[in-house]
Amino acid sequence: MKIISLFSGAGGLDLGLAKAGHEIAWANDIDKNAVATYRKNIGTHIVCADIKEIDMAVIPDGDVIVGGFPCQGFSRANLLRNVDDERNQLYKFFYKAVELKKPKFFIAENVKGILSMDGGKVISQIVSDFENAGYVVKVKLLNSADYGVPQTRQRVFIVGQRKDLGSEMLFRFPSQTHGKDGVPQPWVTIENAIGQYPSPDEPNGFLNHYCSAYKVEYRNFTGHRETDPRKPSPTILARGNGKGGVCALPHYNGKRRLTVRESAAIQTFPDDFEFLGAMNSCYRQIGNAVPVRLGILLGEELARLELELE
Repeated sequence: MKIISLFSGAGGLDLGLAKAGHEIAWANDIDKNAVATYRKNIGTHIVCADIKEIDMAVIPDGDVIVGGFPCQGFSRANLLRNVDDERNQLYKFFYKAVELKKPKFFIAENVKGILSMDGGKVISQIVSDFENAGYVVKVKLLNSADYGVPQTRQRVFIVGQRKDLGSEMLFRFPSQTHGKDGVPQPWVTIENAIGQYPSPDEPNGFLNHYCSAYKVEYRNFTGHRETDPRKPSPTILARGNGKGGVCALPHYNGKRRLTVRESAAIQTFPDDFEFLGAMNSCYRQIGNAVPVRLGILLGEELARLELELE
């Protein structure tokens, strides 16, 4: 299918969709470093601009519109979150693109906190908006660890299907491939995902294999959670506004932080995917991304639908 990607970031979702055989026809993000990373690794079709300044007429038509509209305003980590937060309003631009372009499907991604925001009124309003725009809508909370990603990352996916394609949702979320209890197979551990990387202090040829020197102190909060080599990583996080220091999880050896490369591997980016920009920007790009593996699985479902609709 022909994909239009909004709030693309470094392109984790787009890379997964492309690996599943789809064409990313147009993409957009406001972050210049994320756009530089995207252009180097995925393609030059990305436009670096504030979506609020883009003339929707220049966006090509497509079969699917995807995007993780900025979510920090919805996050449980943001104790001041509320519906009036400007970052929360950016979903309206995603909505406007869907309303004008009328793709067959759309896929939006956001944090778990969006489900509980304002007592559930926010997600209800978003679903209602898209239903009124002519779409059947389905919302599901996915844990990336259940799909072979070495990370317990819970994110909400909102999928829409144009009503003329049927009143019943044709899109099926991927079947669970891994589980905490070992069924169908065990979760992938952080050690399994990054155990092959040498110490960043040793000579090596890995891209972006450097880390923050920020002291490791274990606290049950954001970037200070202890990592267990026998379990998936905690969620790879980002400081969404670009302010402050890096947000890099401790390595399970307890001696240092994860490198940029290790963080990317936990997000299932391939080793030849190079992140551009300062170190804190690279960490942020990775933390904001959809895991590539999850993007592939979503793309495989879109490929199935493409055949079914022919």
